[in-house]
Amino acid sequence: MARSEPVSTSASKADRGYGPEGRTIGVAAAGGVLSYLVAYALTYAVTGQQIANSLAARVLEIATGEPGTWKLVGWVFYSAHFVTSEIPGLFGSTAVNLVGRGDTFPSVLFVLPPLVLVVAGALVALLGRSKTPLAGAVAGASVLVGYLPLAVGGALAVAIDVGGATAGPTLVPAILLAGLVYPLVFGALGGALGTLATPERA
Repeated sequence: MARSEPVSTSASKADRGYGPEGRTIGVAAAGGVLSYLVAYALTYAVTGQQIANSLAARVLEIATGEPGTWKLVGWVFYSAHFVTSEIPGLFGSTAVNLVGRGDTFPSVLFVLPPLVLVVAGALVALLGRSKTPLAGAVAGASVLVGYLPLAVGGALAVAIDVGGATAGPTLVPAILLAGLVYPLVFGALGGALGTLATPERA
């Protein structure tokens, strides 16, 4: 009797319509990278000029000898993920969110990361020809593969050394919220919605 060939778990999941294929994961990883870069670029477009003209940016440039606008934009970018920034002081560090507080940066920035990730998740599901909302959600959530490394690396990159202390996005929330929760939730939402535009959807 001929032995049947074993079927890999990932292949069987893809056949059943809820597991992403290798090609889909590759597209999702690229989508995650692009999502992070586009969301940061949009944040820079909205806040960069204001930050560049601020006293904080000028003091930072004098202290470090290099323009610090891109780092401070990074703080705002992580604030848009509800990640606070730690600012050291004489009596300990203070955690602040720079978005939506009084005369700081507009609350509309909170919309940018979710919106970009929803679009990315939808495109991943569409390009991966996901057949069901569940398959689309799984495919869309895979943008995590590209978004998470940049979220972690970006939080470290925009940190600033201040007299032996570090100022910048709080690392653990940056990993958990910006790196994990946002791409999983909004990428999955976009992927599920993306199945509605997939031609092969039954």
